[in-house]
Amino acid sequence: MHSVKQQAMAKRSQEDHTQAECLKRMLAVKDAVNVLEGRWKVLIIVALAFGKKRFKELSKDIPGITDKSLSKELKDLEMNKLITRTVYDTFPPTVEYSITPHGATLEKVVTELGQWGEFHRKKIIGK
Repeated sequence: MHSVKQQAMAKRSQEDHTQAECLKRMLAVKDAVNVLEGRWKVLIIVALAFGKKRFKELSKDIPGITDKSLSKELKDLEMNKLITRTVYDTFPPTVEYSITPHGATLEKVVTELGQWGEFHRKKIIGK
């Protein structure tokens, strides 16, 4: 039979373990949110999930984004290895953006986020 002290130590150890798991999960979520933060990055990833696009195609596909914001967000996504920028030797130079295999790992997350967004819109707006 365990003493009261042993039971208290076991409970504390379990609480520490749970807290450590919580902190680990929060760090992982924080990392993900930092990479995807802002109003445009996820929309760019969604657009590129449907195939390669040039800058102006992306600009037209994402209502409200400015060229300056699009340029910044594309650089951030490229830096985080979620998209690739390919420059073709043409005149004028042709530049295409595509999702990387690493970026494609977000497909499930983006799908779930979209489904939740539809649910939330219905819940709040009723449409």
